[in-house]
Amino acid sequence: MITLPAGARVLLASRPVDFRKGAHALAALAAGVLGADPFSGTVLVFRAKRADRIKILLWDGSGLVLVWKQLEGGAFRWPPVVDGAVRLTAVEFAALFDGIDWTRVQSTRRIPIPRVPA
Repeated sequence: MITLPAGARVLLASRPVDFRKGAHALAALAAGVLGADPFSGTVLVFRAKRADRIKILLWDGSGLVLVWKQLEGGAFRWPPVVDGAVRLTAVEFAALFDGIDWTRVQSTRRIPIPRVPA
């Protein structure tokens, strides 16, 4: 499991990519096609044509980190193939990474801060 920093932005590229691409090619793809700055700390998630493999790209402050994962059984749940990206919460990303249907996972709602009456 990958633990994300609090408030991390996660973008899921909905179109499959050529899995021969390395970190720099995926960073260029993120900047050109997704309009995302790969050096901003945004977690970028890419899929192969077969939905059983993903690559995760992120900048950790000192270099690009590339994580590759293949599910041994089944496939990652992916949104319909369209141009652009889908934004995920940290909880949805954790479910995706574990091979769970992230579309059925719900984040906890924010509880409003109580106010003291004046």
